[in-house]
Amino acid sequence: MNVMNVDITPFRIEIPQADLDDLRERLRRTRWSGEIGGQGWSRGVPVDYLRQLADYWADGYDWRKQEARLNDLPQFTTEIDGQRLHFAHVRSANPDAVPLLLTHDWPGSFVLFLQAVEPLSRDFHLVLTTLPGIAFSGPLAGPGWNTGKIAGAFVELMGRLGYDRYGVQGSGGGAAVAIEMGRQAPEQVIGVHGNGHITFPSDDPADFADLTEAEQQRLARLQNFRDDKMGFNVISATRPQTLAYGLHDSPVGQLAWITEKFKEWTDDSADLPEDAVDRDILLTNVSLYWFTGTAGSSANLYYEASHDPDAWTPKPRSGVPTGFTVAMSTDVTIRRFAERDSDVVHWSELERGGNFLALEQPAAYAADVKKFFDSL
Repeated sequence: MNVMNVDITPFRIEIPQADLDDLRERLRRTRWSGEIGGQGWSRGVPVDYLRQLADYWADGYDWRKQEARLNDLPQFTTEIDGQRLHFAHVRSANPDAVPLLLTHDWPGSFVLFLQAVEPLSRDFHLVLTTLPGIAFSGPLAGPGWNTGKIAGAFVELMGRLGYDRYGVQGSGGGAAVAIEMGRQAPEQVIGVHGNGHITFPSDDPADFADLTEAEQQRLARLQNFRDDKMGFNVISATRPQTLAYGLHDSPVGQLAWITEKFKEWTDDSADLPEDAVDRDILLTNVSLYWFTGTAGSSANLYYEASHDPDAWTPKPRSGVPTGFTVAMSTDVTIRRFAERDSDVVHWSELERGGNFLALEQPAAYAADVKKFFDSL
């Protein structure tokens, strides 16, 4: 690796004590909403559950402990196209390690990969990115940060780190960024691995012929997602600035907005979000959004995506070898649709897991990523 230290600055997380005190005061002074009883999660986050979680955030959760844990990872910032980018760079002790960029989607951050760092770093030099507009990569410096521009910035980032051949792994919406990186830099990207990837059928009736029972379930899951769980997307994609005021001012508002997605997008066997992911890591992720004031800029990513004139235009099929891990209980990825866009050479199905697979099933996630890149 030839390190190109171009405007790369070491970074440590150091949240002022005044910000911690302000958070606790706001949590304790929350003006709680009522609710229609007996509805569970069908209309949003139940108030009793959210009060319990907020109380723990105020008086049980230890930010300083989690901050120290995050600072165990070597972190850096750089500026690309006027946008600040934050990332962690964990070098493997393995001399044959493959460079691997990891990317996520909203409502995540580099925290999503915490529990997979140790197993992955045995075989990979890890670059854990934070999407533009989120946490320490925020706020957004301007308009235009769609999937293509983010992918281009990450290609530039890997070049600045001196990596001329590397792999990419994307979780959730991050899988779309990873695939786009392969399209833009096929000579650099040796392979793309994704999980939680959303695939869509075309208008061709042949897309629906001979679907397996599991694929029919995934298609029904996708339709239900579009019909019943897209409220967050509609608001973020149309009025991100209006949304920002409530989330930026109320930590409980920010907590509810993100926690709902950890309930809906994790393994469907989990009754509560913390049944699927560690509660302290969930709150660390929410805290990053709160302390950096990036509720609004992260919502703007959906605005950029929905107003991207190239978002739904046909794109060239990626020739970069691509692999997918599919959680059978929650994912909507259908292989024939994925193969339309990418050269799929690896397909793995897990009984359990969800969109946040690196947190939910870190060992299985890391093992499948390694298996895919070993096959190349």
